[in-house]
Amino acid sequence: MNLVELAKSKGVFLCTAESLTAGLVSAEIAKTPGASAVLLGGLVVYQDSAKAQLLGVSAGLIQAQSAVDPEVAAQMASSVQAKFANAAGMDSSRVLGIATTGVAGPDEVMGKSPGTVFIAVALGQQISVYAEQFEGDRAAITAATVDRCMFVIREHLDEI
Repeated sequence: MNLVELAKSKGVFLCTAESLTAGLVSAEIAKTPGASAVLLGGLVVYQDSAKAQLLGVSAGLIQAQSAVDPEVAAQMASSVQAKFANAAGMDSSRVLGIATTGVAGPDEVMGKSPGTVFIAVALGQQISVYAEQFEGDRAAITAATVDRCMFVIREHLDEI
């Protein structure tokens, strides 16, 4: 069963808040016919100010830790879940929000090396954060992040 069919069978809707992947997670989900039945939408929040203004991520946290931080990822996932659930007029327990933040390179960000990635999933009241260290250039790091997101989404859906 593909990811879209699995989400539909579980009665779960998907939404994304993407920084590192710049919309590639949503695009990967949308490649599957019938994705509109479960994909509510996504936000690309590349700049720190967009994370703070559009998602309400703590600007102080971003300033202190940078946007490449597990708590930033958690706030992104939780916020996008709430915003899309509210926009769709549904209970957030039926919405899985996934967020990506990290360093694609080639330069470090506040001492965090390229390939440092945080993926967060908000489902119901639970938020899970995954810390990853991928290798390669920008394209390889973003592709690995998208692949990991697809795996993580499936894993969370399988647990329902």
